[in-house]
Amino acid sequence: MTDRLAPLTEALLAAATKAGAEAADAIAVDGTALSVDVRGGRLEQAERAEGIEIGLRVLIAKRQACVSASDISERTIAEMAERAVAMAREAPEDPSLGLADPGELASAWDLAALDLADPAAEPAAAMLEDDARRAEAAALAVKGVSQVQSASASYSHRRLHLAATNGFAGGYARTSRSTSAVAITGEGLRMERDWAAESRVYQSDLPSPEEIGRLAGERAVARAGARKPKTGAYPVVFDERISAGLIGHLLGAINGSAIVRGASWLRDAMGEQVLPRGLSVFENPHRPRITGSRPFDAEGLPTEARDIVRDGVLQTWTLDLGTARRLGLKSTASASRGTSSPPSPSASNIALTQGDKSRDQLLEEIGTGLLVTSMIGSSINPTTGDYSRGASGFWVENGQLAYPVNECTIAGNLREMLLRITPANDARAHLSHVVPSLLVEGLTLAGE
Repeated sequence: MTDRLAPLTEALLAAATKAGAEAADAIAVDGTALSVDVRGGRLEQAERAEGIEIGLRVLIAKRQACVSASDISERTIAEMAERAVAMAREAPEDPSLGLADPGELASAWDLAALDLADPAAEPAAAMLEDDARRAEAAALAVKGVSQVQSASASYSHRRLHLAATNGFAGGYARTSRSTSAVAITGEGLRMERDWAAESRVYQSDLPSPEEIGRLAGERAVARAGARKPKTGAYPVVFDERISAGLIGHLLGAINGSAIVRGASWLRDAMGEQVLPRGLSVFENPHRPRITGSRPFDAEGLPTEARDIVRDGVLQTWTLDLGTARRLGLKSTASASRGTSSPPSPSASNIALTQGDKSRDQLLEEIGTGLLVTSMIGSSINPTTGDYSRGASGFWVENGQLAYPVNECTIAGNLREMLLRITPANDARAHLSHVVPSLLVEGLTLAGE
């Protein structure tokens, strides 16, 4: 599967050893990406990119350096190794640096079970253009849509191979197929827009362009006549489209990089209540046909399912080898990296416990408040968790959508907000972050 990539990583490691590295790891990535944009019934842009990148990390006496290149000649590989070794000798010492022990490494995995690469043929550019045109036409067919800002279709196929001097070697491929549309209603200063987009690992799993375009159009039309909401303290429902962002703030706060710096509003929260009782956040990097799935992490450790939050109580940080060593803990096999950067911790597929009520039932319960469907900008203090973001959506009265709103600000504190969430039951299972609509009581709204 990784044909030319495995020999490239072997060559990089050999060059690093020859140049004087005590240890090293190497990554090689190649792939193809196609994208097509249409506007006004005409092809606006078509791009195709093919390429290969290689990256090398060398370690010398608790010092490291990373270099990368898109040239795979023997001369370039030798120069990369020499440069990396010279850089590492001048780098500051870091006692947490080091490859995984051989006994910790992943030794077997089932790529067929993960099903991350669609075996279907790469789509022709004409097929992508047709999808984008159909999405645009469907959006324009919605009464009240004045124009479509953009309609796009894309495809990518990416392969990677990782190897290290501790004996690890492995690789896998993944594919992605996407369609999107952004529709506009109104003219001039009364213009409002909204969007719809879908992405899947398998092309055959992707919804039709007509469905995506129609949804974008309907969402835009529903925003016609938007105005500022009332100012005050009100319950807020974060729509499923954007609710994963709230859980994303929690994931960021428990990232090992933030914890070791002390720059996290959850830095002292291990074993404490961070969500309401009954709610859990579960990570599963082995879900089939899901973008965030992977058989091993960027340091060659076997990925495993884990409870991040169990019954509302924080169970673990998200750690790579370096942050784990600094904290005196064990890596959670969460290392990610690119060709030009060292490993750093990152969560993959997560799911929040779903509730037993629909989003509309949550709206009925709040009576008066705000449904947020999109957010812009942010002012979030990573140390205190103070939260302020621009938002738009719909004002709710008597449990029903009353009118669209824009130009408002939502403010609160993330630690307090997350302890007050009530989940709906509308999370989409094909996403990497499976998070339903979330009700948060008592947020401060700044509108009229």
